[in-house]
Amino acid sequence: MILTTTPTIQGHNIETYYGIVTSEVIIGANVLKDFMASIHDFFGGRAGSYENVLVEAKESALKELQERAAAMGANAVVGIDLDFETVGQTSSMLMVSISGTAVKIS
Repeated sequence: MILTTTPTIQGHNIETYYGIVTSEVIIGANVLKDFMASIHDFFGGRAGSYENVLVEAKESALKELQERAAAMGANAVVGIDLDFETVGQTSSMLMVSISGTAVKIS
């Protein structure tokens, strides 16, 4: 399945528009990751544990998007938009939401 942020796919014609397809994933970061990130904040540098959580959430959301699009009969999703937010009382959870248009291309 082809996933793209662009409204078209070069070299392919869109035959059928199935409609909007969405995916949402919420993933928590644990206390140890919070502690390690605070050390990185103090000394500087990248917070690898948080980056790994972000990658995991994004990949899970993209996989779910593909599954939902395939269930609609699509073989591609165009116009994808990814949004990242923190949620929860202490903003300790990361939400990734993705939307796009499920299509059939030739």
